[in-house]
Amino acid sequence: MLKLSVIIPIYNVQEYLPACLDSVLEPKAEDYEIIAVDDGSTDRSGAIADEFAAAHPNQIRVIHTPNGGLGHARNTGLEAAEGKYLLFLDSDDTLARGALREILDSLDDSFDVGLFDFITVNESGRQLEYTSGCERQGRFTLEEYPQLLFAPPNAVNKLWRRRLFTENGIRFPDRQWFEDLATVPRLYLQAESFAVLGKPWYVYLQRSGSIMTSDKALRNREIITAVDTVLEAYRAAGLYERYEAELCRMALYHQLLTSCDRVALIDPKSPVLIELSEDFERKFPHWRENRYVQQMSKKHRLLLALIARRRFREVKTLMEANNRLRRKNH
Repeated sequence: MLKLSVIIPIYNVQEYLPACLDSVLEPKAEDYEIIAVDDGSTDRSGAIADEFAAAHPNQIRVIHTPNGGLGHARNTGLEAAEGKYLLFLDSDDTLARGALREILDSLDDSFDVGLFDFITVNESGRQLEYTSGCERQGRFTLEEYPQLLFAPPNAVNKLWRRRLFTENGIRFPDRQWFEDLATVPRLYLQAESFAVLGKPWYVYLQRSGSIMTSDKALRNREIITAVDTVLEAYRAAGLYERYEAELCRMALYHQLLTSCDRVALIDPKSPVLIELSEDFERKFPHWRENRYVQQMSKKHRLLLALIARRRFREVKTLMEANNRLRRKNH
């Protein structure tokens, strides 16, 4: 069995795809594969992937599918994968120089999930942010460190034992925002061991030109489905009560501090804001007593107070000031 399958979903990224594929090519390695899933691209992305596969036939396989979204493309790659471990890589991002060899060397079969760090860069390659994959060090279980649920729920900065998906029927949702949040905490339930690898192997490209629209505001409603999917999985496993405090803190951060803030920036009068906040209150009516909430920063507690009082214009003002400060620092 191969050590690793690198799964790359591709859709209309002809400008970025060559660098992505170059970053995972390790010509001397024979114990891994690259599965590039062209998700119905309408530009040259599919052709570029085919050209790379023709030049590296022992390492790259290309699968062409009708457009089905990120989750569908990842699932397609997962079904075709032969590696013991999986690495998901978005096609406008890259691995750091030399990371693929280090990743292969780290796969000693001693963990189910390996967590590593990522760097955010702009299109000029300048580093904007360094994000730790996990605040804990070493090896642990979810029971020993339930605060893992607070870590970024990204699928891409982790190494996954493939059987976590295949033996438990876990797949990414199709055409749904927050597909990582809906999936990653469910995989944690199935993992017996976690390892913090502590290397900045993933390079996330922050692309310019993203425009916030009312349609995007509406799609933030989908976080309700993502959170519900996770809560239902923990209830089904009989572990909801054990992790209720951590699940509350996780949902609060993503549903209120992330989605509500994002929608408020677009339209502080949007009915989505009321829907998100009321749904969270129904799920966690005693959230104010949560010890993790009480330990949050003053900024986060201020935002939560404004959201709870439905003062969304003030949320927008605060977030705009915060964004200006971040742009100035970067």
